[in-house]
Amino acid sequence: MAKSSVRIGAGAGFAGDRWEPAIELIERAGIDYIVFECLAERTIARETLTRRQNPSAGYNPRLENRMAEVLPACARHGVRLVTSQGAANPLGAARKTCEIASAAGIQDLRCAVLLGDDVTELVSAQPDLRLLETGDPVESIVPRIAAANAYLGADGVRDALTTGAQVVMTGRVADPSLFIGPMLHELGWSYDNYGVLGQASAAGHLLECAGQVTGGYFADPGVKDVRALARLGFPFAEIGADGTVVIGKVEEAGGRVDVQTCTEQLIYEVHDPTAYVTPDCVLDMTGISLRASGRDRVAIEGAVARPRTPTYKVSIGYLDGYLGEGQLSYGGPNAVARARLAGEVVRERLKQRGLHYDELRVELIGIDSLHGSADNRPEPYEVRLRVVGRTPNRRAAEEIGWEVETLYTNGPSGGAGDLRQVREVLAVQSVLLPRELVKTRVEMVGPL
Repeated sequence: MAKSSVRIGAGAGFAGDRWEPAIELIERAGIDYIVFECLAERTIARETLTRRQNPSAGYNPRLENRMAEVLPACARHGVRLVTSQGAANPLGAARKTCEIASAAGIQDLRCAVLLGDDVTELVSAQPDLRLLETGDPVESIVPRIAAANAYLGADGVRDALTTGAQVVMTGRVADPSLFIGPMLHELGWSYDNYGVLGQASAAGHLLECAGQVTGGYFADPGVKDVRALARLGFPFAEIGADGTVVIGKVEEAGGRVDVQTCTEQLIYEVHDPTAYVTPDCVLDMTGISLRASGRDRVAIEGAVARPRTPTYKVSIGYLDGYLGEGQLSYGGPNAVARARLAGEVVRERLKQRGLHYDELRVELIGIDSLHGSADNRPEPYEVRLRVVGRTPNRRAAEEIGWEVETLYTNGPSGGAGDLRQVREVLAVQSVLLPRELVKTRVEMVGPL
């Protein structure tokens, strides 16, 4: 029987998020569900590479620690858990979760695993698909693809919840959809009920980044103050069967929930507020109103949804060469001039050696690394030189750091604290894939 309302907490906003606020929500907020959204654009591709080295890996690296902390609290309070921590290996993540539960004395835990987001073979077999960012055919990067994953929707999460499993484990699912799935399941909504899907999508978008809506990434001392930021709590949403939405937080937790914090999160990572495309609908935010409905409570009204598109967005992670980097600090009088000279010395020495880069940047952290060069900024007393280059040649990438290190005795005076590193570049582009090509399924992993 459908409920009249459901309360959903945001347990994580990214792969490395804290879990203490999630436990606080489970124990004090009276929630029905806790959702851990743990995937950024490159995460699955990165974990796919990890899984190639170790077939039992490929899920969120902090899954074991996080689950060991939150599963006992979920069991005590009857809270169901939905999470994208499965990344490139959701079945492996589910098995590990059941193992952790068994070790904690939770003997009957079952995980429903949503599969079907991995469309690497489908994308590779359609070389004429066009990359959204460049317009190039996908065949231009096929030999270098690490992973291609479709952003699945709330219907798959709903289907997994109908199994009765205490935990739903997914790979790539659109962030708001992780929250909408429990609403569909608990409130008895049709997946074509666009009258409520707009409100549901707005709620999911507000919750998906967890602490951002309670004052994290919002605080600016003396301008936008946030109480007890070190004890920042995470938000929850109360969603009614009629589509009403109220965002809140635990009273004792640090942070704030108000019209300002919700407004900033509402437009976060939104290209077109009139057409925010998700797998579940196309959300029009322009009629949304936010209204304070109590202390640390904000009511959301006026979200409008149009029918979903006939395609899934697919995120493709592929190998794109190497980044070589070197850093060195300069301090005291004339530090900026010495650092600039050091950077030009490195640039010239790399050129003398015949090393070539697709892009080579020489910048001063604290002066021009974020906003580019300018002549009217105050000069700091200390500054850090950073030289970074992108190249398909690993050796050329390595030489950047070595040349920066030689500045100790071959460059201007006063350099110290060198750092050098080389990273393989994992780039991301996107394609649109017809929905009918993507087949989802749910598999169960039982008690161990």
